[in-house]
Amino acid sequence: MNADAHRLVEAVLDGDRRAIARAITVVEAEGPAAAAIIRGVYRRSGRAYLLGVTGAPGVGKSTLVDRLAAAFRSRDRTVGVVAVDPTSPFSGGAVLGDRIRMQSHAADRGVFVRSMATRGQLGGLSRATGDAAVILDAAGFDVIVIETVGVGQAEIEVSRTADMTVVVTMPGSGDDVQALKAGVMEIADLFVVNKSDHDGADRAVATVEMILGLNDYGPDDWRPPVLQTCATDGVGVDDVLDTVERFRERGGNAAEQRRRTRVGARIRQLLSDHFLEYAENRVLEPGGFDQLVDQVAEAEFDPYTAADRVLDRVLRVERHPPGSNMVLDHIGVAVSDMDTALAFYRDALGLRIESVENVPSQHVRAQFVSVGEVTLELLEATSAQSAIARSIDRRGPGLHHLTLRVDDIGAVLARLKARGVRLIDEEPRPGAGGQLVAFIHPSAAHGVLVELTEPAGRTGDSGEGQDQ
Repeated sequence: MNADAHRLVEAVLDGDRRAIARAITVVEAEGPAAAAIIRGVYRRSGRAYLLGVTGAPGVGKSTLVDRLAAAFRSRDRTVGVVAVDPTSPFSGGAVLGDRIRMQSHAADRGVFVRSMATRGQLGGLSRATGDAAVILDAAGFDVIVIETVGVGQAEIEVSRTADMTVVVTMPGSGDDVQALKAGVMEIADLFVVNKSDHDGADRAVATVEMILGLNDYGPDDWRPPVLQTCATDGVGVDDVLDTVERFRERGGNAAEQRRRTRVGARIRQLLSDHFLEYAENRVLEPGGFDQLVDQVAEAEFDPYTAADRVLDRVLRVERHPPGSNMVLDHIGVAVSDMDTALAFYRDALGLRIESVENVPSQHVRAQFVSVGEVTLELLEATSAQSAIARSIDRRGPGLHHLTLRVDDIGAVLARLKARGVRLIDEEPRPGAGGQLVAFIHPSAAHGVLVELTEPAGRTGDSGEGQDQ
């Protein structure tokens, strides 16, 4: 962590409001700086209670959250509010900002309100919502209220972030059953029928109670209460707060399991994000992911095969990372017929086939076979012009070359040249997959054709380019 990040973390832990706002801005932008902030504050988190508030647009969630914040403050609780709003098509920020919501709390140091944009995320939450909650938690707020963007049935993601989920509805919102089915019923720990001064409030409560009655609750299970509020007047808000406190005090294994589920989901999300970033930036050649997309879109192969190919390449890079000095990358085997060769290596020996690559410039088809920590490269000529075809004509099928992976191919070639080693290539040249390759003459390597390769973002193969 650099000095600026360290100072920001210390200020957040001291409860500095400007630092909290800056830290949330950093985590919204994601990247290494966001990770540094969360690493710095995480050990001080885990004490706040996370309350999710969700529901369809127009049911009065923001007004209810405003009233809940005031009610929590009346009980000497500090409150952080993360209000997830739609993304502006112009600025990319939240359409509804914290400057135009909850102005009654502007002078209260015990309330911190922050709007966050969904930035295209489904599920009603911004990607950084969980990290923003961690920052507010570490800053010392007792309760963190997460209000989701009103997108109806897609908002079940909030239940994976909060310790308790409040689903808000209202009378006369159309088909009540339609509004509450498909997942929303399952996530609620408390139902609030807001705008109870409207006609049909009792019917809305009865509808929710009827749906809840279809579930088989055990004697020790929590059955979500159904409360009425009129948030604009503050009616019923204390009842909501009392129910929240009762649910929190109940705690137990269910509460701990929710927290574990939340942590697990966040780890999985980060693993997915980091793996994809690693694959795109360090394994695939520039534009490689877009090329995969094009190939799948054109039905050259399916999405599962595309994912398997990326994973195979990642595993090969990890076996032989660019930071190592020199390692055996693969062994090239010239074959007369690929299907016959696969019948032996794959079917008879049971080895795993990693991937296949056509190299039109070399008139070669290459099939990779994993053998423990080493890869075999089966090489089949696709025309008589191929060096593999000429090699098979002279010597028959069999071992063709071995490939050594190096960090700096230019430096290795210069060192070999200075020692008088006979080289086929005195300068590296482009090979398959964008890597640089060069060949050492067999006469200098005791009859073995040796290929040197330097990866350009991913492991590669181009031993097919020379005769032995």
